[in-house]
Amino acid sequence: MGEYVAFIWIGFAIFMLICEGLTSQLVSIWFVLGGVAAAVSCIFTDNFLIQSVVFVVVSFISLVATRPFVKKITKQKIEHTNADSMIGRMALVTVDIVNSKGTGQVNVDGKIWSAKSVDEREIKAGANVRITAIQGVKLLVEVA
Repeated sequence: MGEYVAFIWIGFAIFMLICEGLTSQLVSIWFVLGGVAAAVSCIFTDNFLIQSVVFVVVSFISLVATRPFVKKITKQKIEHTNADSMIGRMALVTVDIVNSKGTGQVNVDGKIWSAKSVDEREIKAGANVRITAIQGVKLLVEVA
C-alpha cells in the first residue's frame, strides 16, 4: 500500500484541479498544491500522518499567502447603470400600485416605469412617491 500512496495524493490533486476548473471562483487550488506536496513527501516518508500534515500545512500556507490576491482578481465589479440614478428621485403614480395584483406604474421625467410598493401598501394614482430601489425592471417606491 505504501508505494501507492503517492498516486492517491496525485489523484486527489488532479481531482481538486478538475473541481477548480468547473468553478468560476478559485476555491480549491490550495488543495491541489497541498496534494502535490503530500505526494512529494512520499519520497521521504511512508508515514501517512506526516503526509497528511504536509497536505494540511501546505494547503493552509498557500491559502493564507494567496487569498488577498485571489480576492482582488475575483472581486465582482458593480456596474452602475443609468437606472441607478433613479434611486432617491420623486415620481408620480399613474396606475394604482397593488403588489398583490402586480399592478402599478409611475411617471419619472416623462418615462413610465412599472412599480411596486416597498411596504406592500396600496398606493393610489396621483400620489407622489420616492424611489427607494430597483428590483428587476420595477421601481420600488414609498409614499413621499
